[in-house]
Amino acid sequence: MAIPLAYNLRNLTVRKTTTIMTALGIALTVSVLVAVLALVNGLRTAFETAANPLNILVMRKGANAELTGGLARSVFEDLKSKPGIARAADGHPLASLELVTVINLPSVQNPEGTNVTVRGLTEVGLELREHVKIAEGRWFRAGRREVVVGKSVAKRFPDAQIGRKLRFGKGEWDVVGAMDAGQSATNSEIFCDLNQMSGDFNRFDGLSSALVRVPDAVSVDALINSINDDQRLNATARTEQQYMDSQTNSAAPIQYLGVFVSIIMAVGSSFAAMNTMYAAVARRAKEVGTLRVLGFSRGSILTSFFFESLLLSLLGGVLGCLLVLPLNNVTTGLMTFSTFSEIAFNFRVGPEAMAIGVAFALVMGAIGGLFPARMAAKKEILVALRDI
Repeated sequence: MAIPLAYNLRNLTVRKTTTIMTALGIALTVSVLVAVLALVNGLRTAFETAANPLNILVMRKGANAELTGGLARSVFEDLKSKPGIARAADGHPLASLELVTVINLPSVQNPEGTNVTVRGLTEVGLELREHVKIAEGRWFRAGRREVVVGKSVAKRFPDAQIGRKLRFGKGEWDVVGAMDAGQSATNSEIFCDLNQMSGDFNRFDGLSSALVRVPDAVSVDALINSINDDQRLNATARTEQQYMDSQTNSAAPIQYLGVFVSIIMAVGSSFAAMNTMYAAVARRAKEVGTLRVLGFSRGSILTSFFFESLLLSLLGGVLGCLLVLPLNNVTTGLMTFSTFSEIAFNFRVGPEAMAIGVAFALVMGAIGGLFPARMAAKKEILVALRDI
């Protein structure tokens, strides 16, 4: 015969002070874990939404990031003539030669300056990024020192406002527009004309990368293999999505550290839950004896006390998720190790992160409640009735 659930709910309600304190300890542990997961999810989303599955990124062989790409213009000329590259309505190949560098801009949080990515590209490069729309102002003009800033850059850097000037390269650049790239990492970049930028930085030949488009998903692997096997190009090709996935390694140390801290806190929370349940068993010795007299088996008592611990941890898990919810869509920044520039993104407290947090809390409750439940189940009837 099973002990009614109402018995456990009443015990948690009657001992509300102990219940709340234990649940808060579990909640703080869960909130740390969920916050770290939300940060990693936000960064991953930013890079995933910046990639098109039909885009292929080409860099010099051996290069791991666009900042050190080193792709020659002659290589690009050979590249864009390869079969398998999609063409626009007017017949030009959808291939964009690009230059990437970083500049230092003072921000509200860091007046001494933060690295920001600047990308030089042509109209084809804009054509390959359908998710990027002009939100305010206009696009830059070829041959002029004009830039368009991402919405995150405009938000975080006072100098990156329309009508103001940014100084880098050989002179000042006019901010003529702000772009909106949804949730993608492109919002943390600055776009300008490729040829003007390469002239300012004296990089007429050693550029960063090329972005090309294939007509369909079937052609992706074929073109990648063709580029990688072409000895003349001396280049490495991979999908834009694969490249973006590699950029999320910036969050790996934070994720590992957050999980480590959560585990340490979980040990403490498990002991707190265990102490709470041990104290509950000691205080409720007569109740245990009465339950045995009423005919409840040892197994029923063990299950009841164990389930009560799970209810306590479930309360803590839900409370921990609620504590983190205000972080959802809060913008933060993280330095990437590949370009050493800041990427702005939003915390994403999604259902998956909250489910992991609640599951983590239940594991803590199970560990903390198992041994006290066994102690309650093992009490002899006469001993339990004599205990005060």
